[in-house]
Amino acid sequence: MSAIPDAPSALTDPARRTEARARLDHLWGRGTRFLGSEYALLAGAMSWVSERNLVSAISNAGGFGVLACGAMEPDRLAEEIAATQALTTRPFGVNLITMHPRLDDLVQVCIRAGITHVVLAGGIPSGPVIRAIKDGGAKVIAFAPAFVLAKRLVRLGVDALVIEGSEAGGHVGPVSLTVLAQEILPHIHDVPVFVAGGLGRGDAILSYLEQGASGAQLGTRFAASRESIAHENFKKAFIRANARDAVTSVQLDERFPVIPVRGLNNAGTRCFMQHQAETLRRFQDGELTKEAAQLDIEHFWAGALRRAVIDGDVENGSVMAGQSVGMITAEQPVSEIINQLVDQAIDALIRQEERARYG
Repeated sequence: MSAIPDAPSALTDPARRTEARARLDHLWGRGTRFLGSEYALLAGAMSWVSERNLVSAISNAGGFGVLACGAMEPDRLAEEIAATQALTTRPFGVNLITMHPRLDDLVQVCIRAGITHVVLAGGIPSGPVIRAIKDGGAKVIAFAPAFVLAKRLVRLGVDALVIEGSEAGGHVGPVSLTVLAQEILPHIHDVPVFVAGGLGRGDAILSYLEQGASGAQLGTRFAASRESIAHENFKKAFIRANARDAVTSVQLDERFPVIPVRGLNNAGTRCFMQHQAETLRRFQDGELTKEAAQLDIEHFWAGALRRAVIDGDVENGSVMAGQSVGMITAEQPVSEIINQLVDQAIDALIRQEERARYG
């Protein structure tokens, strides 16, 4: 009976690593071909964070950066796209919010600038918007938080899907990635499907590639990178945090819906609960109409993300982060993060082969 070789020697054998890398390239080949990048690592678009510096760094390192348009006006988006193109010759995408009042104009900005991929977020995109993007020569990526919506989006003509679990940072749905992957990956084959939510290691990404995913989207992992323009306080908060610190906002009364947002628990989170309770009391006492009360609740976080990311107020601002924040232990260059993810996936493939060989 053959002895099991020393695992570290197998992991460092150049020939074994080359073979494993070829296997990884095969597994996410559909994703890399779709994105036009070396690795099928799609960057999650984070408002105030996913700007020219971070996006270009991700694309230059072999991933696929995505600009966060957020509330930008068309002229401002055009400037940011041009500034990003000055920093990288590699492809990158633009994330547009479907509820933006000037969405059609923003789409045209992307088309005129030669953007190859447009990510539509914040709601179900309309057929005309999808057609306008495709007619302009770009590919459309959309989010599918449920199997029924995934099928609908494919029928509408989107070119790829992102299935994002509730582990993600920012605005989230109610279902974890582990469940979404089981519901969607075995059944959606017409378009590439990228997984997202709680991903911080390459071996975890590999497990979803083996289930049929074409690649992965990561946001939190890059938010505290060296190239991120986020305030030092913001980055330190990420480095200090554990997974359990990234919690979703709580809705106190079903009459006043609160879109769940996952971020680090802080004084702002606690104040939001108090603000909801006080607003509810004022509504019940007749001081506010239902509409006014809803607006009052929604406006609580206005500017809160900028306060945290740019101004560094991580106690009262909104520190959006996914549960993978617990895996961030230092401020790293983007290239190091991406190489680490790829190496972890390659290590996992080699270990699989060792187990298959020797039991």
